[in-house]
Amino acid sequence: MSSSSLRWSLFSLLILLIGAGWIWVSAAPNGDATSGRIPAPRQGFQAPDFSLPTLSGETVTLSDLRGQPVLINLWATWCPPCRSEMPDLQATYEAYQDLGFVILAINATYQDSPASLETFVDEYGLTFPILMDKSGDTARLYQMRALPTSFFIDREGIIQEVVVGGPMSPALLQVRVENLLQEAP
Repeated sequence: MSSSSLRWSLFSLLILLIGAGWIWVSAAPNGDATSGRIPAPRQGFQAPDFSLPTLSGETVTLSDLRGQPVLINLWATWCPPCRSEMPDLQATYEAYQDLGFVILAINATYQDSPASLETFVDEYGLTFPILMDKSGDTARLYQMRALPTSFFIDREGIIQEVVVGGPMSPALLQVRVENLLQEAP
């Protein structure tokens, strides 16, 4: 076996091992994510409740927002699609916040850094609540498999749509938010 093919084989083996390790580390245990009530957070089911700190140290609890339409967006500063959709999320928030619409941007802080997060928020001029998932518990609760992942939740706390990946277009955001707002309070 030539030295270049041996290097290629070792490199391929290393990539396979890293991939297998990542899958093993990031897998949510069966039934653990929603305490066995539902198989996964999905359309038509109650959004799992959580409490997370904001950058300013306040705590936000999802169930406290019952009665308001909510967009939960799981993201990280290093994620290119997340970065790309943030200006549209901010514009959507500005357009609909007076109607009771709330965005909870949950940063995967366990994969990110608080310093990067603060710089990012300042750079993009974000004014909606930025929550920090320091342990990854909320990401596991919502069975996050890709960044960004967004959950459109109605006034009753029911998930109306899940969007995995991104960036979401301004038109998609507008239609989904207007649908949530049209539902009777």
